Amino acid sequence: MHNTHAAPGLWALAWRRLRADRVAMVSLAVVGAFMLLLALSASGLIVSDWEEEVGVNYAPPSFMTGPATSPAGLAVSSGRAIPSPNGVGPVGRVGASVTRQAPPSANEFDPLADDIRVLQAELGHASGVALRNETYGIVDPLAGELNELRADMAGGGPQGAAARRATLPFGADKWGHDVVKKTIKGAETSIVVGLASALIAVGLGTVFGAFSGFHGGLVDDFFNWFYSIFTSIPSILMILTVAAVLQQKGVSTIVLILGLTGWTGPYRLIRAEYIKHKAREYVMAADAIGASSWRKMFSHIFPNVSHVALVQMSILVVGFIKAEVILSFLGFGVPVGVVSWGSMLNEAQNELILGKWWQLAAAAAAMALLVTAFSLFTDALRDALDPKVK
Repeated sequence: MHNTHAAPGLWALAWRRLRADRVAMVSLAVVGAFMLLLALSASGLIVSDWEEEVGVNYAPPSFMTGPATSPAGLAVSSGRAIPSPNGVGPVGRVGASVTRQAPPSANEFDPLADDIRVLQAELGHASGVALRNETYGIVDPLAGELNELRADMAGGGPQGAAARRATLPFGADKWGHDVVKKTIKGAETSIVVGLASALIAVGLGTVFGAFSGFHGGLVDDFFNWFYSIFTSIPSILMILTVAAVLQQKGVSTIVLILGLTGWTGPYRLIRAEYIKHKAREYVMAADAIGASSWRKMFSHIFPNVSHVALVQMSILVVGFIKAEVILSFLGFGVPVGVVSWGSMLNEAQNELILGKWWQLAAAAAAMALLVTAFSLFTDALRDALDPKVK
C-alpha cells in the first residue's frame, strides 16, 4: 500500500509561514509575555499590592540616585529634628543651623518656600508639638493634630514616613506607588479593554456582514444605510458621543463604547467575503440538501472567511488600546481607583511640569512595545493567511 498524506490546510500553511518569519515570532513572543503578565496580574499573583505607598512622593528611579540629602532637600548640622510641613522628612533642627541645598519637594516654583519653611521651624510651628517661641511667645494649639494628619497622609502612622523608600527601581508617583507595578497593573486594564472591545466589534461586524452579504436586497440596503451613518461621523466624535450618553465611567463602559463604534471595518470586509462565497459550489451543494440559511452562513461560509475576522480583530486590538489611552487622557476613561496606561499618561502631564518624567516614560514605553509587537504580528498574520502568498 502507498502512504497517502493529506494536504495541509489553511491554518497549517499559515503557521508554517509564521514560523519562517523571525520578526513575526519575536513579535509573538512579546505579545505572549504581555498576555502572561495580564493573566498573573488578573489572578493576583503579582502586583496585587500596587496601591501600597512604598516610596516617598515622587521617589526618583534608583539609577538617578545622587548625593544623600534629607527628603526635604536640607542639610542639617545638629540639634533636634523638626518634621517638614508635608510630613515626608525633617526641615531642620531646633537650635541648629540649617543650610539649603536642593529645591524643596513641595513646590519647586515657589522661591520663598525654603525661607518660609525655615522660619516656621524657628518659630516652632513645624515641630509636631505645641512649642512656645522664646522671642514671640507664640503657641500653635493645632501642631499636634496637624502632625498626626501629616503622618497618616505620609504613610499611615507615625512610622509610615520612615518606612517609605527614598528611591525605587523606576521611581514612584505622587502618592508613592511603585511605577513598575503600576505599569503592569495598567497593562491589565488596557489589554482587557482592547481584547474585549475588539471581540464585540468583530462579532457585530461579522453578524451584520453575514446577513447583509448573504441575503442581499432590502437586508443589504438596511445594513448599508446603517453602516453609512456610522462612517459619516468622525470616529473620535462618535466615541465621545457614546461616552457622553453612557455617562457612567468604568472598564465595561469603555468596552461598550469602543465595541459599538468599531464594527464598521469588519462589516465591510466580511460582507464582501459573503457576497463572493455565497455563489460557490459548496454553498450551492448545502442549499441542495436543504441546509438552512443560518447553517449555510455560519457552518459552511464562515470557516472559509474566519481568517479575515481574525486579522481584523488583531488590528482592532491595537487601535482600541490606543483609543482607551485617548479616552482616559480626556477624562472619559477608567474611574478613580482603576489604573490604565491612559490614566498614567493623564497623571504624567502634571508631573512633567515638576520634572518628574518616569511615569510617562514607563507607560509610554510599555504601550509602544506592545502596540509595535502586535502591529508587526498582525502584518505577518495577514500575509500568512493570504492564499496568494506562496
